[in-house]
Amino acid sequence: MTYYVYNNCSHQAAYQETGAQGVSYTTGVPAMIGAKLFMQGVWKKPGVWNVEEFDPDPFMKELNEQGLPWHELFNIDLEL
Repeated sequence: MTYYVYNNCSHQAAYQETGAQGVSYTTGVPAMIGAKLFMQGVWKKPGVWNVEEFDPDPFMKELNEQGLPWHELFNIDLEL
């Protein structure tokens, strides 16, 4: 089964909202969410962890709330 998760951010919309282009927005917002989840104790365990090892659900929920909605595609052909 193929499972594809993606976000498409408009450079124009990002600039109107923040004065920055889309790449800055899609880089900064996820980093802010990770820091927020860490500070709230949602992503906090003893030891050293990669972000990929934490529960993704709070992060994905927050992406939607912070203006980076994501979409899912199932069983599609990704070949060009």
